[in-house]
Amino acid sequence: MKVLAIDTSNNPLGIALLDNEKVIGEYITNLKKNHSIRVMPAIEQLMRDCEIETSELDKIVVAKGPGSYTGVRIGVTIAKTMAWSLGIPLVGISSLALMAGVGRNFDGYVSPLFDARRGQIYTGLYYYEGMQLKTEINDCNILAVEWAESLKKLDKPILFVGNDLVLHKETIVNILGNQAIFASITENNPRPSELGLVGFNLSGEDIHTFVPNYIRLVEAEAKWLDSQKSDGKKL
Repeated sequence: MKVLAIDTSNNPLGIALLDNEKVIGEYITNLKKNHSIRVMPAIEQLMRDCEIETSELDKIVVAKGPGSYTGVRIGVTIAKTMAWSLGIPLVGISSLALMAGVGRNFDGYVSPLFDARRGQIYTGLYYYEGMQLKTEINDCNILAVEWAESLKKLDKPILFVGNDLVLHKETIVNILGNQAIFASITENNPRPSELGLVGFNLSGEDIHTFVPNYIRLVEAEAKWLDSQKSDGKKL
Protein backbone atom coordinates (compact mmCIF):
# COMPACT_ATOMS: atom_id res chain seq x y z
CA MET A 1 0.00 0.00 0.00
CA LYS A 2 1.30 3.43 -0.98
CA VAL A 3 0.52 6.36 1.31
CA LEU A 4 1.05 10.08 0.77
CA ALA A 5 1.42 12.16 3.95
CA ILE A 6 0.96 15.95 3.95
CA ASP A 7 1.74 18.40 6.77
CA THR A 8 1.38 22.15 6.30
CA SER A 9 -0.07 22.86 9.73
CA ASN A 10 2.82 25.08 10.88
CA ASN A 11 6.00 26.66 9.46
CA PRO A 12 7.50 23.28 8.52
CA LEU A 13 6.26 21.89 5.23
CA GLY A 14 6.41 18.11 5.15
CA ILE A 15 5.60 15.57 2.46
CA ALA A 16 6.31 11.84 2.67
CA LEU A 17 5.67 8.70 0.67
CA LEU A 18 5.36 5.30 2.35
CA ASP A 19 5.21 1.96 0.59
CA ASN A 20 4.09 -0.91 2.84
CA GLU A 21 5.45 0.84 5.95
CA LYS A 22 8.73 1.67 4.26
CA VAL A 23 9.55 5.36 3.88
CA ILE A 24 10.54 5.77 0.24
CA GLY A 25 10.70 9.58 0.20
CA GLU A 26 10.46 12.54 2.54
CA TYR A 27 10.62 16.30 2.03
CA ILE A 28 10.87 18.81 4.89
CA THR A 29 11.55 22.53 5.05
CA ASN A 30 11.19 24.83 8.05
CA LEU A 31 10.70 28.26 6.49
CA LYS A 32 8.23 31.10 6.86
CA LYS A 33 7.01 30.84 3.29
CA ASN A 34 3.61 30.52 1.68
CA HIS A 35 2.62 26.85 1.74
CA SER A 36 -0.16 27.47 -0.78
CA ILE A 37 2.31 27.95 -3.63
CA ARG A 38 4.87 25.38 -2.47
CA VAL A 39 3.01 22.28 -1.36
CA MET A 40 1.80 20.99 -4.76
CA PRO A 41 5.21 21.44 -6.44
CA ALA A 42 6.75 19.63 -3.44
CA ILE A 43 4.31 16.73 -3.81
CA GLU A 44 4.90 16.53 -7.55
CA GLN A 45 8.69 16.61 -7.15
CA LEU A 46 8.76 13.94 -4.45
CA MET A 47 6.47 11.64 -6.40
CA ARG A 48 8.56 12.17 -9.53
CA ASP A 49 11.78 11.41 -7.65
CA CYS A 50 10.22 8.26 -6.16
CA GLU A 51 8.76 7.27 -9.56
CA ILE A 52 5.25 7.03 -8.14
CA GLU A 53 2.15 8.06 -10.10
CA THR A 54 -0.88 9.55 -8.32
CA SER A 55 -2.93 6.64 -9.66
CA GLU A 56 -0.78 4.30 -7.55
CA LEU A 57 -1.67 6.00 -4.25
CA ASP A 58 -3.88 4.01 -1.88
CA LYS A 59 -4.37 6.50 0.95
CA ILE A 60 -3.69 10.12 1.93
CA VAL A 61 -2.87 11.12 5.50
CA VAL A 62 -2.97 14.78 6.50
CA ALA A 63 -2.09 16.76 9.64
CA LYS A 64 -5.47 18.20 10.62
CA GLY A 65 -4.39 20.67 13.29
CA PRO A 66 -3.97 22.37 15.62
CA GLY A 67 -1.53 24.91 14.27
CA SER A 68 -1.63 27.83 11.88
CA TYR A 69 -5.21 28.34 10.73
CA THR A 70 -4.13 29.11 7.17
CA GLY A 71 -1.57 26.31 7.08
CA VAL A 72 -4.01 23.71 8.38
CA ARG A 73 -6.66 24.76 5.85
CA ILE A 74 -4.19 24.48 2.96
CA GLY A 75 -3.12 20.95 3.83
CA VAL A 76 -6.63 19.70 4.54
CA THR A 77 -8.04 21.24 1.35
CA ILE A 78 -5.35 19.67 -0.84
CA ALA A 79 -5.66 16.30 0.90
CA LYS A 80 -9.46 16.27 0.56
CA THR A 81 -9.30 17.26 -3.10
CA MET A 82 -6.73 14.59 -3.95
CA ALA A 83 -8.48 11.85 -2.00
CA TRP A 84 -11.84 12.66 -3.57
CA SER A 85 -10.49 12.89 -7.12
CA LEU A 86 -8.52 9.64 -6.76
CA GLY A 87 -11.28 7.82 -4.90
CA ILE A 88 -9.01 6.76 -2.04
CA PRO A 89 -9.31 7.02 1.78
CA LEU A 90 -8.39 10.17 3.67
CA VAL A 91 -7.09 10.00 7.24
CA GLY A 92 -6.64 13.02 9.51
CA ILE A 93 -4.06 12.91 12.30
CA SER A 94 -3.40 15.42 15.07
CA SER A 95 -0.52 17.75 14.20
CA LEU A 96 0.72 17.18 17.74
CA ALA A 97 0.42 13.38 17.69
CA LEU A 98 2.67 13.11 14.65
CA MET A 99 5.45 14.82 16.65
CA ALA A 100 5.24 12.30 19.47
CA GLY A 101 7.14 9.73 17.41
CA VAL A 102 10.43 10.98 18.84
CA GLY A 103 9.35 9.43 22.13
CA ARG A 104 8.84 5.92 20.78
CA ASN A 105 11.72 4.61 22.92
CA PHE A 106 11.34 7.13 25.74
CA ASP A 107 10.29 5.77 29.13
CA GLY A 108 7.82 8.47 30.04
CA TYR A 109 5.32 10.88 28.55
CA VAL A 110 5.73 13.04 25.46
CA SER A 111 4.39 16.59 25.25
CA PRO A 112 4.63 18.06 21.74
CA LEU A 113 3.82 21.75 21.60
CA PHE A 114 3.25 24.72 19.32
CA ASP A 115 3.22 28.34 20.44
CA ALA A 116 -0.28 29.84 20.54
CA ARG A 117 0.84 33.36 21.56
CA ARG A 118 0.16 35.31 24.76
CA GLY A 119 1.86 32.64 26.86
CA GLN A 120 -0.39 29.91 25.49
CA ILE A 121 0.51 26.67 23.76
CA TYR A 122 -1.18 23.93 21.79
CA THR A 123 -0.20 20.66 23.38
CA GLY A 124 -1.27 17.21 24.48
CA LEU A 125 0.26 14.32 26.39
CA TYR A 126 1.18 11.02 24.78
CA TYR A 127 3.00 7.79 25.58
CA TYR A 128 3.92 4.58 23.81
CA GLU A 129 2.60 1.17 24.76
CA GLY A 130 4.92 -1.08 22.84
CA MET A 131 4.92 0.49 19.40
CA GLN A 132 1.39 1.87 19.76
CA LEU A 133 0.92 5.59 20.40
CA LYS A 134 -1.55 6.31 23.20
CA THR A 135 -3.14 9.56 24.37
CA GLU A 136 -2.94 10.46 28.06
CA ILE A 137 -4.36 13.99 27.75
CA ASN A 138 -6.20 15.18 24.65
CA ASP A 139 -4.87 18.09 22.59
CA CYS A 140 -5.70 21.42 24.13
CA ASN A 141 -4.98 25.15 24.11
CA ILE A 142 -3.62 26.21 27.50
CA LEU A 143 -1.26 28.61 29.20
CA ALA A 144 2.24 27.13 29.35
CA VAL A 145 2.37 27.85 33.09
CA GLU A 146 -0.88 25.98 33.73
CA TRP A 147 0.24 23.05 31.58
CA ALA A 148 3.53 22.68 33.42
CA GLU A 149 1.79 22.90 36.79
CA SER A 150 -0.68 20.19 35.77
CA LEU A 151 2.18 17.85 34.83
CA LYS A 152 4.01 18.13 38.16
CA LYS A 153 1.87 15.37 39.70
CA LEU A 154 3.01 12.79 37.16
CA ASP A 155 5.60 10.29 38.38
CA LYS A 156 7.42 9.94 35.06
CA PRO A 157 9.75 12.19 33.07
CA ILE A 158 8.21 14.23 30.29
CA LEU A 159 9.83 14.71 26.90
CA PHE A 160 8.97 18.08 25.34
CA VAL A 161 9.30 18.44 21.59
CA GLY A 162 8.69 21.24 19.08
CA ASN A 163 10.35 24.16 17.35
CA ASP A 164 8.63 26.60 19.72
CA LEU A 165 10.24 25.11 22.83
CA VAL A 166 12.67 28.02 22.98
CA LEU A 167 9.73 30.34 23.79
CA HIS A 168 8.50 28.30 26.76
CA LYS A 169 11.52 26.33 27.98
CA GLU A 170 12.29 28.66 30.90
CA THR A 171 8.71 28.42 32.18
CA ILE A 172 8.74 24.62 31.92
CA VAL A 173 12.11 24.23 33.65
CA ASN A 174 11.17 26.61 36.47
CA ILE A 175 8.15 24.47 37.31
CA LEU A 176 9.19 20.92 36.41
CA GLY A 177 12.95 21.02 36.93
CA ASN A 178 14.66 17.73 36.06
CA GLN A 179 11.33 16.08 35.31
CA ALA A 180 11.39 17.94 31.98
CA ILE A 181 13.48 16.49 29.15
CA PHE A 182 13.88 18.37 25.88
CA ALA A 183 14.20 16.92 22.41
CA SER A 184 17.34 17.71 20.46
CA ILE A 185 17.31 20.34 17.74
CA THR A 186 17.17 17.67 15.01
CA GLU A 187 14.04 16.12 16.54
CA ASN A 188 11.89 19.25 16.71
CA ASN A 189 10.68 19.37 13.10
CA PRO A 190 7.50 17.33 12.59
CA ARG A 191 8.33 14.30 10.43
CA PRO A 192 5.78 13.66 7.66
CA SER A 193 6.94 10.03 7.62
CA GLU A 194 5.69 9.73 11.22
CA LEU A 195 2.39 11.20 10.06
CA GLY A 196 2.10 8.55 7.39
CA LEU A 197 3.07 5.80 9.81
CA VAL A 198 0.47 6.84 12.43
CA GLY A 199 -2.28 6.92 9.82
CA PHE A 200 -1.12 3.92 7.79
CA ASN A 201 -3.54 1.36 9.22
CA LEU A 202 -6.38 3.70 10.20
CA SER A 203 -9.70 3.71 8.40
CA GLY A 204 -10.58 6.62 6.17
CA GLU A 205 -12.95 9.40 7.19
CA ASP A 206 -15.89 10.89 5.32
CA ILE A 207 -14.17 13.24 2.89
CA HIS A 208 -17.09 15.65 2.57
CA THR A 209 -17.59 16.19 6.31
CA PHE A 210 -13.91 16.09 7.27
CA VAL A 211 -12.79 19.41 8.78
CA PRO A 212 -9.63 20.72 10.46
CA ASN A 213 -9.26 20.69 14.24
CA TYR A 214 -8.35 24.24 15.18
CA ILE A 215 -9.06 23.61 18.91
CA ARG A 216 -9.81 27.29 19.43
CA LEU A 217 -11.69 29.79 17.31
CA VAL A 218 -9.94 32.08 14.89
CA GLU A 219 -9.35 35.34 16.76
CA ALA A 220 -11.62 37.35 14.48
CA GLU A 221 -14.43 34.82 14.92
CA ALA A 222 -14.00 34.79 18.69
CA LYS A 223 -14.21 38.59 18.83
CA TRP A 224 -17.33 38.56 16.67
CA LEU A 225 -19.02 36.02 18.95
CA ASP A 226 -18.11 38.09 22.01
CA SER A 227 -19.57 41.22 20.39
CA GLN A 228 -22.79 39.37 19.60
CA LYS A 229 -23.11 38.20 23.19
CA SER A 230 -22.44 41.68 24.58
CA ASP A 231 -25.16 43.06 22.29
CA GLY A 232 -27.57 40.48 23.66
CA LYS A 233 -28.10 38.79 20.30
CA LYS A 234 -28.99 35.12 20.05
CA LEU A 235 -26.48 33.00 18.19
